[in-house]
Amino acid sequence: MNGSPPSPAEPSPHSPLRIGNGAGFWGDQIDAPVLLAQAGELDALTLEYLAELTLGILGHLRHRDPAAGFVTDFPPLLRRLVALDQAHPDRPPLRIVTNAGGLNPPSLARLSAQTLVESNRGDDLVAVVTGDDVRDHLTSWRADGLTLAHLETGQPMPEELLGRLAVANVYLGSQPIAQAWSQGAILILTGRVADASLTVGPARAHFGWRADDWDRLAGASAAGHLIECGAQATGGLWHAWDDPSLDLWNVGYPIAELTEDGSAVITKPPGSGGLVTPANLAEQLVYEIDDPSAYVTPDVIADFAATRLEIDPTGPDRVRVTGTRGAPAPTMLKLACVARDGWTSSGLLAYVGPRAAAKARHAGEIVRRRLQRANALPQGFLVEVLGDLDIQPGVLSHPPGFEPWEVVLRITARDPDRAKVERFTREIAPLVLTGPPGVAGYASGRPDVKPAFAYWPSLVPCNLVTPRLDLRPARDWLA
Repeated sequence: MNGSPPSPAEPSPHSPLRIGNGAGFWGDQIDAPVLLAQAGELDALTLEYLAELTLGILGHLRHRDPAAGFVTDFPPLLRRLVALDQAHPDRPPLRIVTNAGGLNPPSLARLSAQTLVESNRGDDLVAVVTGDDVRDHLTSWRADGLTLAHLETGQPMPEELLGRLAVANVYLGSQPIAQAWSQGAILILTGRVADASLTVGPARAHFGWRADDWDRLAGASAAGHLIECGAQATGGLWHAWDDPSLDLWNVGYPIAELTEDGSAVITKPPGSGGLVTPANLAEQLVYEIDDPSAYVTPDVIADFAATRLEIDPTGPDRVRVTGTRGAPAPTMLKLACVARDGWTSSGLLAYVGPRAAAKARHAGEIVRRRLQRANALPQGFLVEVLGDLDIQPGVLSHPPGFEPWEVVLRITARDPDRAKVERFTREIAPLVLTGPPGVAGYASGRPDVKPAFAYWPSLVPCNLVTPRLDLRPARDWLA
C-alpha cells in the first residue's frame, strides 16, 4: 500500500455494525483472527486476552522488565493483519479493539506503531486506554478507610498482602473505547476492561448511544458476552462435539451484527466449521455469571433472564439476540489483585499395567516421605492420579471391579521457600528406578520452578478511578 491508508469508512449509523472476536484468551488459535478478518466482512475485530491468571503472568513479566507486561502474541499478529489490509487496498483498514495492552498498553502501542509506520501507515490513529492500574493507590485508599474487602469472604485485605502485590487493576468500561472509536482510531489498545466492553464501545460510538441508554447498552453487553470467549459461541465445548458436521478443526469464530436498538445477530463466517444455534448460545450466555437477572458490568447491569435467543430466518448459523433489559450502571468497579505467593512446581509420570493407580499413589507417597526425611516437605503438597477420578474427587466413581490400566501421576508442590520447591523437583526423576514398576512417559526433564500467585477480588468506588485516553498518529508514538 503506497502512502497512508484511507480513513476508516464508518458504516451508516442505521446499518448493523459487524464485530468479530478472534481470541477468547491468551493462547487461543493463532490463525483465528486472520481467518476471521479474511472472511468476516468486519467493521471491527476484537481480541480478548486477559484473565486473572494472565494478569499474574503479565505481572511477573513486568517485574522482570518494566517495558514488558503486554500480550506478546499481539505484535506478530498485527503484522499479519496489516499485511491482509495491504492485500486488499480496495477495503478500509481493519479497526482493532483489544485488551492486549495488559499491564503496559503504552509499550505495546510503540511496538504496534512501528509495524504501522513500516507499512506506510504512520498516520493511522493508535489509542491507548489506561487508568485501570491502581496498584500505587491502594495504600492511600486503605489509609482513607477503604478496606478492600474480599468479594466472596468479606475479609479486609491483610496489610502484608499489599507488600506482595504484583497486580491491582480495576475493570474499566466502554466509555474511553467509544471516545477513541469516535475520533477515528484504527487500533485501540486497553488494559483491563470488562470483556463485553470491547464490543459495547464501538457500538456505543457508532450508534450514538447515551451513557444511560440502559437497554441498548445491555443488549450490546449480551452480544459482547456471547462472543468474548471466541469459538465457545460457535461450537467449542458443545455437548454434541462428536457430530461429524461440526468440523471443529475449522471452527469459525463469532461475529455480532449489532443494530441501533441494541439487539444483535450472532453468526460466523460462511463455510467455517462449528455452529450457531439458540442452544449453544444459551450455554455461553450463562457462562461465568452469577445472577442471570443482574449481570454487572461497568457500563450497565444487564438482565439476561429477559434475553431471547431465536433463529434468524435470513440464513444458516444466525441467531437473533433480543429483549435484554438494562438497569443503571453500578457505583463500584471490580478490582482484581494478584499477589506473589511463593513458588510452585508440578511433575508428571505415567504408570501402566495392573494396579496402575495404586502404583502412582505409592510413588507419590515415596516422594512425600523422602522430602519429609530431608526436612524439605513443602507447605502445599498435592498428589493427583489422573485417570482415577482425582480431577473430581468424590463426585464420580468407577463401575464395580473396574481398574484403570493407564494413569498419569501429577505431584504439585508450593511453598514460600524456593529451596524447598527446588528440592521437590529433584525427587520426580528418581522414581523411574526407585519406585513401583510400569513407569512411562518421563521425557520432559526436571520440572521448572515458577512463581505462585494468590488472587484477591474486591470492589472500589467508581469515583476513585479515572480512565485515560491517549490518541496519536502511529508515527508520534515513536517520537
